[in-house]
Amino acid sequence: MSEQTLSRASGRSPAAAQPGGGPARNTLKSIGIVVAAGAVGLLTASSLPVPMALAAALAVFCIGMWATAAAPEYWTALVFFLVAVLSGIAPPQTVFSGFYSSTFWLLFGGIILGASIRYTGLGARMAAALSGMLGTRYSKVITGVTAFSLALAFVMPSSIGRIVLLLPIVIGLADHMGYGAGANGRTGMIAAAAFGTFLPAFTILPANAPNMIMAGMAETLYGARFSYWGYLLAHFPVLGLLKTGVLVVLILKMFPDGDPQRQPAAHDRATAMTPAEKRLALVLALCLALWLTDALHQISPGWIALAAALYCLWPASGLTSKKCINEEVNYASLFFVAGILGLGAVISSTGLGEAVVAGLSGHADFSVDRPVWNVVMLTGISTVVAMITNLPGVPAVMTPMAEKLAVLTGLPLTTVLMTQVLAFSNVFLPYQAPPLIMAMQLGNLPAGAVARLCLALFVIGLVVLLPLDLVWWHVLGLV
Repeated sequence: MSEQTLSRASGRSPAAAQPGGGPARNTLKSIGIVVAAGAVGLLTASSLPVPMALAAALAVFCIGMWATAAAPEYWTALVFFLVAVLSGIAPPQTVFSGFYSSTFWLLFGGIILGASIRYTGLGARMAAALSGMLGTRYSKVITGVTAFSLALAFVMPSSIGRIVLLLPIVIGLADHMGYGAGANGRTGMIAAAAFGTFLPAFTILPANAPNMIMAGMAETLYGARFSYWGYLLAHFPVLGLLKTGVLVVLILKMFPDGDPQRQPAAHDRATAMTPAEKRLALVLALCLALWLTDALHQISPGWIALAAALYCLWPASGLTSKKCINEEVNYASLFFVAGILGLGAVISSTGLGEAVVAGLSGHADFSVDRPVWNVVMLTGISTVVAMITNLPGVPAVMTPMAEKLAVLTGLPLTTVLMTQVLAFSNVFLPYQAPPLIMAMQLGNLPAGAVARLCLALFVIGLVVLLPLDLVWWHVLGLV
């Protein structure tokens, strides 16, 4: 047998089968230690108020540890809970706010739904049906998964909900096509689904949380309203469509693999759905319908997912194994997500984000005679805020300051607000984006692979897509 065949049979791509990685791992751990030391230095040398300085030190430590993978993600999250509570930088209800956030319970519900899809065999059936539409070439599979994921963003508003729905199906599709655990093809397909339904969706107004936070705050504070089509026209051609093409090329380059080798499956034949599959299909259809209409009934996607999980876990439903809650729930990922959400809440409550914006604005050298420079600097400030807090933190911090920044720069208020999109659509590392964190946990994506893809997209976004978007804005009269 050839090396590729042996690797595929073991569930790994040829690239994944190569030894190594030890020195790089040690280097990352060393970086983590340096970051931790830097956090202590920041705390002792900072002239910020004590609560804000403590929040800054804790943020530097946690973000550094998550970014370098110097320790398991859940360990850093638990350190955050302990230090934040003992130091008193925020009330316990703020520190632990991640546990009662809708996002946390949406992840929990997604894990249970994923287990049900695997247990009942519905995922294998759906994967077999989809595989015939994606062609027989690996490049077409990645392109098709990405395009389908982007299309879903136009009809389903919650990015985390889309990921919860998509990933179990794509995982089953990868199994069906012969991409086992550890295979580049499997990683590429899951990354295509997660990134494809998340990053370009920043250009579709109701499709991601930061978009809606910015639009809601802008209307509340300034009476400024963004139309669906105006927002789409301003951002989708470059940050949506073109970035999707860049994403496909990067995935094919970073996660190369052979063409699909479809595995024979019972669902390839025309067999009737089992009663359990029918019940689960009904549950998923109800979830999708409720997620699509959340603007009408005002029930958060997280509580819808929790209700679905409760039904799936009910022994009489027959949709999960009896040991599902003990053996198939990744509690480490739940602690990780709660930690990230709690850190963002602590940073917001201490006023650290606003202090960073005020400090950076003082050094930005704004001038009414240099509109392009002003847009670049505003984007840079928002990018820093996204690194310190998270992507939803950008509109929460920047929108209340937009009117003041418009006066300083001479730019229209709409343009100042739109610069946030340039920042929160360009993810530096996955810790900034709860949907990507959820995709990593649900899809068992390697943290290093996701980080490399984020960094590559971030650099291309700054060097290529940002200038092109500014040219497009000039055509539209925004700059």
